Amino acid sequence: MPLRTEKKIIRTLSGVVVSDKMQKTIVVKVSRSVVHPRYHKRFQRSRKFKVHDPENRFHTGDTVTFRPTRPLSREKCWIAEYPAK
Repeated sequence: MPLRTEKKIIRTLSGVVVSDKMQKTIVVKVSRSVVHPRYHKRFQRSRKFKVHDPENRFHTGDTVTFRPTRPLSREKCWIAEYPAK
């Protein structure tokens, strides 16, 4: 029986940095477009994530891609990977 090697799918998100006032932490706002079920109008839903930025290289207004990691604090379990295109 051959061994199965399964690749783990990592969920990555991207959003805009709204705060960089903490040390090694940024707050990223992720927006998504939703259609209302009855009125069929599009509107924005957004959520903020606290993301670990070990080198403090991202600043307010930058677009960032981030992925999950082990819990680093009570609210921080994401790590910044690279600037989004």
